[in-house]
Amino acid sequence: MERIAAALERMSPAPMGAPDFDAADAFVWHVEPDRLEPVSDVNRVDMSLLVGIDRSRDTLLANTVQFARGLPANNALLWGARGMGKSSLVKAVHAAVLAEGHPLKIVELQREDLPSVGRLLNVLRTSEARFLLFCDDLSFSHDDQHYKSLKAVLDGGIEGRPDNVVFYATSNRRHLMPRDMIENERSSAINPSEAVEEKVSLSDRFGLWLGFHPCSQDEYLAMIDGYCAAHGITLDADTLRAEAIEWQATRGARSGRVAWQFFVDLAGRNGVTI
Repeated sequence: MERIAAALERMSPAPMGAPDFDAADAFVWHVEPDRLEPVSDVNRVDMSLLVGIDRSRDTLLANTVQFARGLPANNALLWGARGMGKSSLVKAVHAAVLAEGHPLKIVELQREDLPSVGRLLNVLRTSEARFLLFCDDLSFSHDDQHYKSLKAVLDGGIEGRPDNVVFYATSNRRHLMPRDMIENERSSAINPSEAVEEKVSLSDRFGLWLGFHPCSQDEYLAMIDGYCAAHGITLDADTLRAEAIEWQATRGARSGRVAWQFFVDLAGRNGVTI
């Protein structure tokens, strides 16, 4: 009996104690064992340096401020082109809300830990603080069951999503799954209209859909100009433009991430610490 009891205890670990939410404004959720680790220095950029996403920025900021003030707010899905600042915007918005004097905690949840989200919500539910639950690079494959766990955040089941929690996710895919997989399942299903309904409809549960699209060359150069101005790097405009365009040509892509990578190289060559 003792061995059975020990095995059951390992399978169903004791609930974690209430963490000290006053220790930080940001936390990362870990499992085995369950714990919320405070993050004292969050890796983020200032919102003023995020160029070309003004509409998404203003919409997400307004929604987050509403939530931080105790007003109704929507879950948000930030989807679209790689490297265009989706996760950077979430972290920048959190910093902006704090700067406005609204208390708000951000908790990062890894995609592979989605099955534990029910336990996390039970911990957050007991606190008087308000939480922005954040999952970066969210997507699902055809045999992935993690999407069922996500419904606990978006719908909440019988208990409902805690009033003090809002969920933001980023994804390269609008429907959180590859388009070719959607078409394959529809073509091979007995009832095509129901083949992927459960998974595709998951994205419909986000009240806000914010699309991020590839940037223009002018926006790409404006990002680099902003980084240079913020860090005090002065360079001949024609030289800077030529080097920046050459950099994006060698990468075969143009995005906020590529602009930042160019700036990191530029700063290093000019002896500037970022």
